[in-house]
Formats: sequence, C-alpha cells, structure tokens
Amino acid sequence: MTSLTGEWALVLGVSSGFGASVARAMAAKGINVCGVHLDRRSTITSAVATREACEAAGVRTLFFNVNATDAERRAEVLDALAQVCPVGGLRLLFHSLAFGSLSPLVGTGPQESARQSQVAMTMDVMANSLVFWTQECVWRGLLGSQSRVLAMTSAGSTRALPAYGIVSAAKAALEAYVRQLALELGPRGIAVNALRAGVTDTPALRKIPGHEAMMDAARRANPGGRLTLPQDVAGVVSFLVEPQARWISGTVLAVDGGEDVAAS
Repeated sequence: MTSLTGEWALVLGVSSGFGASVARAMAAKGINVCGVHLDRRSTITSAVATREACEAAGVRTLFFNVNATDAERRAEVLDALAQVCPVGGLRLLFHSLAFGSLSPLVGTGPQESARQSQVAMTMDVMANSLVFWTQECVWRGLLGSQSRVLAMTSAGSTRALPAYGIVSAAKAALEAYVRQLALELGPRGIAVNALRAGVTDTPALRKIPGHEAMMDAARRANPGGRLTLPQDVAGVVSFLVEPQARWISGTVLAVDGGEDVAAS
C-alpha cells in the first residue's frame, strides 16, 4: 500500500453509519479528516467520538456541525480546508448524506402525500449536494489527479418500496451524477464512483417503515449470513483511495456480500 500520510479526506455525513466508519478508516491510513455533520446537542455524541478516534490515530481533524446544503456554510468549510490542505491534496470526497423525506408520492390526501418542498429538499441533500461540493473542491484545486469522489447509493435506486419514492428518485439521480462526473473529471485523473451497500443497520435505515422486515430478509438472503456493516464499506473505500484503484470510475460498486444477486 502507498503512504497517504498527510493527505485529506472530506467526509459528508461523518457523525454515524458509513461516514463515521470511513473517517476512522482514513485516519488509520494516516489521512487527515475533514468532517461535516448536522447534529443537535442531543445527537452530537457520535460526531465527537468519531473526531476523537481520528485524532487518537494521529491525524489532524476539522469537524463542522453545519447544513451541508447551505452554500455559505459549504464555502466556510472549504475555505478552512484550503488553508491546511495542499493543492491536489484532497484524496477523498465521500458523500454519505442520508436525510430525506419518507412519504408516499400519492397518499389519501394532500397531508399524506409528498409535498414539493419535501421532494426538493430530499433531492438537494441526497443528490444535488454531491455536484455542488465536487464543483467547489475542483475549482479550489483541492481535488487532484489521484483524488476519488465516492457517494453512497442504495438498492432502492432501482426498486419501489413503501414510502421510499422520493429517496429512490434521489438515489437514481445521484447515480446519474456519478456517471456524468466521472466523464467530466476523468481527464483530470479524478475517479468518481457510487457504492451500493447491502442492508445495513444504520440510523438512516431505522427511519424507513418496515426496516425490521428488510433486515430479516437480508439476513436470510445474504450468502454471508449477516447484514452488511459500515466497516465493510470502509474497507472498500480504503482500497479505492489507493493508486491501484485509479482505473475504477463511473460505476456503481456493490458492497453487500452477494446479497443483491441472492435476492434477485
């Protein structure tokens, strides 16, 4: 493995789940961590624990408790990062923002159906924000010829699930953005991919109606006999940031132990 000590990873959604595991994995490789999360005082414990774990690994950290879709806050984060990250020194931009509306598209009436504001918010958080963060990282010279942009998608991008319609559309849009960004950034040497994890017990999953049944079905179907873990995804990210993985770009990589093929 190549020494990546001193480079930086920018993790969007760093406080729990995939983001927290990826931040810790990057710190274990000697990569400094800039984390973005949005937590109230009652839920900030995980973000603090993640930052402390990264610092205990001996790397520098910058953590920001801000709304990742706010243009001014985004500029503030990247201004601060640019002060410490050298040109082309952002090895990884990891997008794991999982805040969206879980409402039927067409319910029994207006109050039980998806509203325009909910659709716009979910698309902005879970899909559009990938484009805007990538844009500014490129324009500021943070992303270089060995950089990686990775975004978390889900099997719901191609499936219909109760109350998942808005998120499903956002995940499908996210995958389309990944393909387009890979095309546009390939000449700069920047690889862009989406990671599709298997069913994983995260705070985001537990907000989906019927998540218990989803987890039970995944355990039965998965050839590995268990759910996917955030650490499984972090392990793949650890490989993808290495120079040997530079030719993987523009695709959706399944990180599910064979769950999807077993269930199809």
